[in-house]
Amino acid sequence: MRKYGWNSFKNLIFSNPAVVNQQDPHVDDGDENPERGNWNSKREYILSTIGYAVGLGNIWRFPYLAYKNGGGAFLVPYFVMLVVAGIPLFFLESAFGQFCSQGPINIWRSVPILQGVGVAMVMVTLIVSIYYNVILAYSLYYMFASFQSPLPWASNCTDTPAGNWTQENSTCPSSNITTVPVQSPSEKYWDHVALQRSSGLDETGPVVWHLALCLLLSSMLVAAALIRGIKSSGKVVYFTATFPYVVIVILLIRGVTLEGAKDGIEFYIGSQSNWTKLTDAEIWKDAATQTFYSLSIAWGGVMTLSSYNSFHNNMFKDAFVVTLTNAGTSVFAGFAIFSILGHMAHIYKTPVGEVVKQGFGLAFIAYPDALSKLPISPLWSILFFFMLLTVGLDSQFAGIEVIATCLIDAFPKIFKSKRALVTTTTCVILYLLGLPCVTRAGIYWVTLIDDFVASWVLLILAVLEIIGVSYIYGGNRFIKDIEMMIGTRSFKFWLWWRMCWFFITPCIIVVILVWSVITFKPKSYADVPYPDWGLAMGWCMVAFILLWIPVIAMYKMMRAEGSPWKRLKSLCSPSEKWHPYLDIHRTGRYAEVHCHRMKNRGNKPDTNVNVISSSWL
Repeated sequence: MRKYGWNSFKNLIFSNPAVVNQQDPHVDDGDENPERGNWNSKREYILSTIGYAVGLGNIWRFPYLAYKNGGGAFLVPYFVMLVVAGIPLFFLESAFGQFCSQGPINIWRSVPILQGVGVAMVMVTLIVSIYYNVILAYSLYYMFASFQSPLPWASNCTDTPAGNWTQENSTCPSSNITTVPVQSPSEKYWDHVALQRSSGLDETGPVVWHLALCLLLSSMLVAAALIRGIKSSGKVVYFTATFPYVVIVILLIRGVTLEGAKDGIEFYIGSQSNWTKLTDAEIWKDAATQTFYSLSIAWGGVMTLSSYNSFHNNMFKDAFVVTLTNAGTSVFAGFAIFSILGHMAHIYKTPVGEVVKQGFGLAFIAYPDALSKLPISPLWSILFFFMLLTVGLDSQFAGIEVIATCLIDAFPKIFKSKRALVTTTTCVILYLLGLPCVTRAGIYWVTLIDDFVASWVLLILAVLEIIGVSYIYGGNRFIKDIEMMIGTRSFKFWLWWRMCWFFITPCIIVVILVWSVITFKPKSYADVPYPDWGLAMGWCMVAFILLWIPVIAMYKMMRAEGSPWKRLKSLCSPSEKWHPYLDIHRTGRYAEVHCHRMKNRGNKPDTNVNVISSSWL
């Protein structure tokens, strides 16, 4: 050691995969990147990304938005937004993360003044992961409740107070029944047994302990699956990303055989669709938001997952595979949903549009009601809610991975060898933050987060992201970076992507954002309006996320040197740390910059080739 000196010994340590693996168990000997690790196979990446995109949104959010926005009429803005915004932004984020092999914060070394956008993305993921974990808890509770026959929501009355439903030919004593137009036993079970829902956000009530225990179990499942990062989660997705399709097919086959299913499907894509909705700003905003929500655009997850790809992976083809699979799954699941809604409408003799009034209730009211009518209903109920759990877990895996990756990339010396601790700590924190969402007012908090964080913020972050890449970093420069990974393409090949990245996509998002602000109306859940302080909390969450952008920009301006214009110019240019992660991939202008830096060091080895700075700022 004395002969070579400390620097030589340090270089040997960080260039030796065997030593690196001892420090970071999620790195294998065969990985291209011996510091961060890579996916074991392309198949694991594709399944993980599909699992991330095809989540709870495809099961209950997309069908609910379609139902809310005129049925088949919603498919028009949805596919328009997919083509002009979803696919271009998914391609952009995949290429962005793969090029530099970094998470959503360090990736903004390309445009340092916008590094706050990366922090905001992580904050969105953090907040949404809180209520996503709660929905996993709902799925677990219903799955456990399904281990009994008959199903608890299949009976015509329950022992809970405040019964407010009725059904023809009920066998319950008339003294125990209060009649209202339509409320099924599954609705009653959801409100009064599962949620024990209070009268509003003002009435918090105690923690619902069966949900708190299910929340704990879901947190433990996520932590166990991510204990080795992508190396362990990549194995889990072989099941979790494929099993949902089996159950959806079963439900669709059963659904179309039910009486009244035709009416539901016609409401979805046929004569009962309300095409006048196309003139409403809300339908276009919901379409854009659903595109971002389902594809996880502007969340940081797409960048994070692609950052573990090999450098020359063809992310262009991957983008089409994932986005089209996601869209197809949404539409396919919609048929299963609406066939069942049509049957429910037939039973209760009411229009399809009046069957269910709540987005979350679609999965926990309509589906349980339909499953109770199937032969061997407990079996199908267990399978369905286990399916809900698996699709939710895939998305939650990526959300936790975003947080862990950003921490490890920012502080490698502290956290690289402690990935399991980082993951476990993150899951514990999310569990504690989720406890208010499993009180009797918990569903109001869940809906409040979904209304504010999963809509407005995503549009704003998407605009800043595409402006930062296309106009500040430079769209043509970005295209050259992509060609370093997938090879040179013709001018015609890039023409459509230039049109989207430079003009179409940002303009559409800005118009929808402004239109949505102008037509904004106070939110509510189950016709229970939020109090003023509740709406204020929603806007505070938005402010907490977005304030990172100007605060970090101002901090960097103060830290920079020179005149204000020189500082701004330097912060709008890529930093010295913006380049492909591995030295072997630094070709073209990056090779010239690297050689220049080595020359300035007197031809000494660059000890920071594979070691990332411990500072985001």
